[in-house]
Amino acid sequence: MSNIAPLRNFVVGLTKIYDLNLPPDVIQREGVVLLKTLVADDNWLPDEFARPDPERYSQYLLHCDPLERFSVVSFVWGPGQKTPLHDHRVWGLIGMLRGRETETQFEQTPDGRFQEKETTFLEPGEVSALTPGVNDYHLVANAMEDRTSISIHVYGANIGGVARATYDPVTGAEKAFISGYSSQDVPNLWDRSRQKEAA
Repeated sequence: MSNIAPLRNFVVGLTKIYDLNLPPDVIQREGVVLLKTLVADDNWLPDEFARPDPERYSQYLLHCDPLERFSVVSFVWGPGQKTPLHDHRVWGLIGMLRGRETETQFEQTPDGRFQEKETTFLEPGEVSALTPGVNDYHLVANAMEDRTSISIHVYGANIGGVARATYDPVTGAEKAFISGYSSQDVPNLWDRSRQKEAA
């Protein structure tokens, strides 16, 4: 059984930061510190939120702030799975928990097409940031061809309900979508009964 306390501590910490009414860029910067602590440890994610789908990557909701100010999601990537080129329209953080990911950034040209920029690798314990108007267009993939990779994403909204878009990198054609989540369930962060039983 996983110890959910690190996720609970992350949620409490980020909620306290939000309650200070700081600007979004400061919240994101403080969130990097908290997320690095969360993904430094790989024993807290419950198994049901770490299962790959053979058809496509999974996006499991771990927590959504009651006011929808932020959400925490586990992305589970089967071997070779990847996203299309897409945007977020809110700030985001990606923390690598298990395996390895590639992130390819794109820049939109004046004619509406997309130009590929750099591709970077994200290793366990590392965190990258996304900001609308700065680096919001990207494609993410599991860099492992033979095993599952898992990353923890944090967004400045309920990302499963945000109207966003995917793009054809060659033509720039935009396709609207709202992602939702791969599961209707979320881990119970607040039930400490099992913790007491174990003690």
